[in-house]
Amino acid sequence: MHLKTLTLRGFKSFATTTSLNFEPGINCVVGPNGSGKSNVVDALAWVMGEQGAKNLRGGHMADVIFAGTAKRPALGRAEVTLTIDNTDGALPIEFSEVTISRTLFRAGGSEYAINGTACRLLDIQELLSDTGMGKEMHVIIGQGKLDEVLTATPEDRRGFIEEAAGVLKHRRRKEKALRKLESMQSNLTRIEDLAGELRRQLGPLARQAATARRAQVIQADVFDARARILADDLAQAQARVQAQAVDEKKLQETKAELAERLATAVREMGELQEAADAANPQIAALTENWQRLGSLVERFRGMASLATERQRSLLQPGPAAHRGESPEHIRERAEQARLEEEGLGKEVRDAEDALREVIARRERAEAHERDIDQQLTTINRSLADRRETAARLSGKIATASSRIESLTAEKERVTAAVAEAEKRADSAEKQVLELEEQAVAHTDGDDTLSIAHEEAARVQQAAKDAVEHARQLLVDAQASAVEWRAKADTLELSLAPEDATAWLVAEHRSGVLGLVRDAVKICAGWEAAAEAALSGVATGAVVHDADAAVDALRAAREAGAGHLELLIESGGGVDRDEAARNALEKTRLEADQARLATDVVEGTNASADALRALVNGTVLAVDLAAAKELVDAGAPVVATMAGDVIAGTRAWGGEVQAAAILARQAAYDDARTQADAAREYVAQAEQALAQARAKAEEADEDFTQIAAQLGARDSHLAAVTAQLGVLRQSLSAAHQEVERNEERIRRIDEDLERRSDELATLFEQQARIEDAPEDLAQQAAELAAQRQNAHKSTVAARSDETEARLKLRTREERLRAFAGKAEALETQARAVEARIAQEERAAARRSEAAAIAEAVARDATAALVVTQEYLATVSAEREDAEAQRSTREAELSAARKRLERLRQEERDLDDRGHRHELALAEQRLKYEQLAAKAIDDLGMSAETLINEFGPHLMITLPQPEGEEPQPPRPFVREEQERRLAKAERDLARLGKINPLALEEHAALEERQRYLSEQLQDLRRSRADLLGIVADIDQRVNEVMTSALADVAREFEDTFQRLFPGGKGRLVLTDPDQVLTTGVDIEARPPGKRIKRLSLLSGGERSLTAVAFLVAIFKARPSPFYVMDEVEAALDDTNLSRLIGLFQELQDNSQLLIITHQKRTMEIADALYGVAMREDGVTTVISQRVKDLASD
Repeated sequence: MHLKTLTLRGFKSFATTTSLNFEPGINCVVGPNGSGKSNVVDALAWVMGEQGAKNLRGGHMADVIFAGTAKRPALGRAEVTLTIDNTDGALPIEFSEVTISRTLFRAGGSEYAINGTACRLLDIQELLSDTGMGKEMHVIIGQGKLDEVLTATPEDRRGFIEEAAGVLKHRRRKEKALRKLESMQSNLTRIEDLAGELRRQLGPLARQAATARRAQVIQADVFDARARILADDLAQAQARVQAQAVDEKKLQETKAELAERLATAVREMGELQEAADAANPQIAALTENWQRLGSLVERFRGMASLATERQRSLLQPGPAAHRGESPEHIRERAEQARLEEEGLGKEVRDAEDALREVIARRERAEAHERDIDQQLTTINRSLADRRETAARLSGKIATASSRIESLTAEKERVTAAVAEAEKRADSAEKQVLELEEQAVAHTDGDDTLSIAHEEAARVQQAAKDAVEHARQLLVDAQASAVEWRAKADTLELSLAPEDATAWLVAEHRSGVLGLVRDAVKICAGWEAAAEAALSGVATGAVVHDADAAVDALRAAREAGAGHLELLIESGGGVDRDEAARNALEKTRLEADQARLATDVVEGTNASADALRALVNGTVLAVDLAAAKELVDAGAPVVATMAGDVIAGTRAWGGEVQAAAILARQAAYDDARTQADAAREYVAQAEQALAQARAKAEEADEDFTQIAAQLGARDSHLAAVTAQLGVLRQSLSAAHQEVERNEERIRRIDEDLERRSDELATLFEQQARIEDAPEDLAQQAAELAAQRQNAHKSTVAARSDETEARLKLRTREERLRAFAGKAEALETQARAVEARIAQEERAAARRSEAAAIAEAVARDATAALVVTQEYLATVSAEREDAEAQRSTREAELSAARKRLERLRQEERDLDDRGHRHELALAEQRLKYEQLAAKAIDDLGMSAETLINEFGPHLMITLPQPEGEEPQPPRPFVREEQERRLAKAERDLARLGKINPLALEEHAALEERQRYLSEQLQDLRRSRADLLGIVADIDQRVNEVMTSALADVAREFEDTFQRLFPGGKGRLVLTDPDQVLTTGVDIEARPPGKRIKRLSLLSGGERSLTAVAFLVAIFKARPSPFYVMDEVEAALDDTNLSRLIGLFQELQDNSQLLIITHQKRTMEIADALYGVAMREDGVTTVISQRVKDLASD
């Protein structure tokens, strides 16, 4: 497995897509500082899951995106793709090549992919963790990594070894299991609490369920009675609705008849209206024709009059034609004007020559005047400079004087402010002293109050502690009392006889004196042995004599009560204790190993002799070994504490039941005694708690009273302190103001001194300027006279120039006046000829127009006669149509009145219908309300309710169990109302009912069973997780033990090679705890006694760190390693040693080295040159060394 390709797009300085194809073996990346070599290392760390921006030499993760340069804009995302050759299957994925990509957007989003498939960061980390590459990134040794290794804590160094050993995934698995355990514990606790709560709720809920069952029976009666009453209401409402519906039908028939009559009237009126509407367009058309014909008559009349007038005006003679100059005379004038224009042109040329001579003379005069002006200006400027300097000095002198006066006034003001501030400071200081004395006096006087407050607080806390202690004692006493009482009750239940003995005692037969266990008293510790010696009588009863025993046995047999064990009070036996004592003396056993039964068993009443006779000659032994010694010594009967019995030719044992009865009796007696003592202790604890609470209340009252007094004192002190704070602030402000003003006075004095010196200097300069010679003024006067003469010459030249220009302009104007006159006269001649021709054509057109006007007048007169005839005809037709329309309107008015009467009748019927509809709607509303009530209250529709509970149905009432059913009876509303009232009273007597109690009780029982199952599942899961954690710890222990040993061995060897003659080793901080131990480094270079890393030189520190990392690399190899200038601080000798280690690592791993060393480049299999272009973008070139060798 090795790195194959690294592609960068927009990552840091790699703005453009850049791909690096790596070779197996050693790959060296070279280039100048700042070119982007280390960005390659950052890209590898980033694409493999690095999440720390600082580890990527940035402040934020967005810093890895190309930020732009002056010539190139910033990019919006960074993308790095790494292709890994997985031919050897080192990665647990079924691909020979694995491509990992990571993309970061400037907006903050991230994308991860494996072979183009989107995935999580965790997926990438887990994929790489199996090869020894984890989040610590120990395979990437960046700049500063060596110092990080040396300054790391022992636990951090352990992390490097863990990552190389591949145990980080086991740790993550363990942490995940522990997190599950933690969450599971909370779930377990919660389920236990829920189960307990459910058990607590089941009892009350069962009682509620019983009440709910009774309520269901009563509610059935309520439902039946209520349903029958409501069905009766619905039936009555339905009958009323049907009656209203019949009336509504009759009303609708009347309305239908009236509607037919109304339709006939509407149809008749419609026909009349249609006739009127049909006649209206004819009348409108006649009216329109009449109006149009009248308009035509007027138009034709006007047209004939206008045409006649036009003919008359055209036949009148036109104005006389214009008769001015003839065209020939105008052309003669044009020739004369052309000759005059040529003469004026010659005069203009002569005037221009004269003007040029005058201009030259004027320019010479102006040049002479300018020379004089320049000299005069220079002299005047000098004079002005002197005057300006003098004025400026005068202004400076005035300013300085004013500033000195201002400073003097400000000094006086500041001095007065200092005096005022000092006065305020003195006053504030006196007030501060007075308040401090008051505060001190008040504080000194109240020391007893503070002491009392502390004592009251101590007493109060002691009282609270006493109350808490008493409460805890009471709780313990109550718990002990409950415990002993419960134990006594349990033992009492276990003491109940299980055979016929209980029956015998309960019968109270004559001669039966009670139970054997009540009549016997056993020494502590010997209960089991004594019970064995009693041979089963311990569970039996005591009878007075043999007659009583026979009577009891007969009665038990007849009653079938079972087996009986009886002790006869008047019985006796042979004294065998002598033999038993002899056996004890022979064996010489201690009292705690063997005792006579007669010494242990003691009767508490008249049955003592019978008991003694029963155990006569019996020895109680601690075990079978002591029993054997006693039997051998001649003891008649021996019983052990285990319940075994040896008696002459018979032995029995192995049954603990007989022994248990007396032990339980003894335990019961002890429990009763302890319970009585616990009750007394509870009473004492309650009394002590009451006394402690009374003392605590007294202490609280005392503490509250003293605290109030102390609070009043503290309030007063706080007010004094606040006032002191204000006064001290005023005092401090006054002192600061004095200091500021004194400093201001000092600066004013310095400024006054400096200003006075400046003013003296200004007066000296002013004196020097005023004493300057006045030769420049004389020169200025002479030049002014010369300038005046030159100016006169210039004015004369300018006057001559003006006259010459005026003469030229006059002649040019005359020339321009004659310039177009000849051509204008020629144009005028041509215009006169054209106007004569136009007048002739106009006379011909007027004759033609007069003829046309005469024809128009004639035709208009004829049309006027015809139009007047048509107008008379249309007027007659229009009058006839108007008369017919008046007749139709009278008929239409009569039809409208008939229609209005019918509509009034219709409205009256509508009102009646509306009233009927309201009544019907009211009845239907009542019916619907009852139907809605049936649905809401009973959950049944109105039809269903009437069909099943209607008043027409016979009623069969339910009867209690055991009683004969009554015959059906008809519906009587009063009976059902009484039945409903009784059922509601019974239901009210039941009180509050939980209608869901039955379902809730069943559900709660089911949930309780479910929670019990879940509880068991959680406990099993917890045990499984604990097993997983133990397996992980064992696995990590084994892996880390091996890894630590291998790394320590490799470190010693590597250190010897890098430091010949030196000694280095790895030391575990806690060798007994492999799972948590840290790793320390001891390094002693040759010729030195030091072991502390901080005392080594820079090169020695670098080599030590390299030795540690190389030891990890060799002990647990990874597919590749990245080293960023790790040999930068080494000399040539140490570099040779390090290169040797590089070549050894090359055998098992791929190396990517960032270097500036030529010797490191010489061992490379491939070289990558990194450079920075002018636009701030990194570019890369690569070369295989073997290709160079072949060339």
